[in-house]
Amino acid sequence: MDEVGRGCLAGPVSVGLAVVSRTTPAVFPAGLADSKQLTPRRREALVTPCRAWVADHAVGHATPAEIDAVGIIGALRLAGQRALAEVAARGHLPGAIILDGTVNWLREPTGPAVAASVDQAASAPAVRPAPSVYTSVKADAHCAVVAAASVLAKVERDALMTALPDPGYDWARNKGYTSPAHVEGLARLGASDLHRRTWHLPGLDRFTGAAEAVVADAPARPAARGLGD
Repeated sequence: MDEVGRGCLAGPVSVGLAVVSRTTPAVFPAGLADSKQLTPRRREALVTPCRAWVADHAVGHATPAEIDAVGIIGALRLAGQRALAEVAARGHLPGAIILDGTVNWLREPTGPAVAASVDQAASAPAVRPAPSVYTSVKADAHCAVVAAASVLAKVERDALMTALPDPGYDWARNKGYTSPAHVEGLARLGASDLHRRTWHLPGLDRFTGAAEAVVADAPARPAARGLGD
């Protein structure tokens, strides 16, 4: 399992899930690698081979509104649970998951307040039995099935962002990440419903979404930084 869009200013955060079994061929698709190391054309070319190689696959998403409601970790869990529920419905719930990174964001929320906030954000019922989770740093670079999950999630999310109506944020090029054209669009248009309003959007007041007043000699405020792909 791997996530994409975590460090974006706009659009969903997406979690890819690729499932292998004892009958999955040991030879994985040629050229498969971490999606960040591949060109868009190469990623797209790998989608069909990856889908043919794995036993099942899914990509789950959490919306910008859900990210604002439960935070990025809660949103990752929502997206991941949705991907798991999809493969479980087809009888392919994995017994164990290799999760890229160091944080097990699939872990059940603790405390009634956290659980209630997740439940209010959207329906994402926890699958049972819950798979065991093993975190692994750079798993998308050294584990083929995690790389496949990364590629599938990246291509699907990129397609979603490219297809969005765009009044001037340059979604097709930046996919919701920070870029000069995206920052210029924010300054000119303000934040849209697809932006993560609880994040510090460059040039905008984080509470009103309006352009910040420029104060001479004021120290620069850092924009939201990417926390992953």
